[in-house]
Amino acid sequence: MRFAPLCLALLLPAAAHAGPDRISVLLGSEHFNATEDFQEFNPGLFLTWEGSWDVSVGAYYNSYEEVGALVSVGRDFWQGENYAVGAFGALALYPGDGDRFDIAVGDVVPLIGLQARYGNVFTQLIPGNGETTDGVLTFGLTFELP
Repeated sequence: MRFAPLCLALLLPAAAHAGPDRISVLLGSEHFNATEDFQEFNPGLFLTWEGSWDVSVGAYYNSYEEVGALVSVGRDFWQGENYAVGAFGALALYPGDGDRFDIAVGDVVPLIGLQARYGNVFTQLIPGNGETTDGVLTFGLTFELP
């Protein structure tokens, strides 16, 4: 599927002239009221370019036990010195598993959700379809880059 690389190419040119501002390490997820066994250990690595809209790219071990890629755009609505709360939209590549989702273009799945950071801990809440899961809570660690 060439859709995800095209989206990445369209989103990153403005940020390409400078290095990323943040690195995040995804550790895992919790699927609420899941009707199947999902992989809950989801290591991943993401780079973020911060601005009025944050742009992130990365790769991770997804809940279907495959390596996937993701590009996201997020915006914080409330933030302080040590915390931030906002929303995000993303395109995630689920190799061979796009047909498991109600909305997908091939294996590329759109995601939306809420995100929060406190210190170096982050979390995201992604609503589910109510059939396989009511929602997914992801979590990990995030660090500012010098």
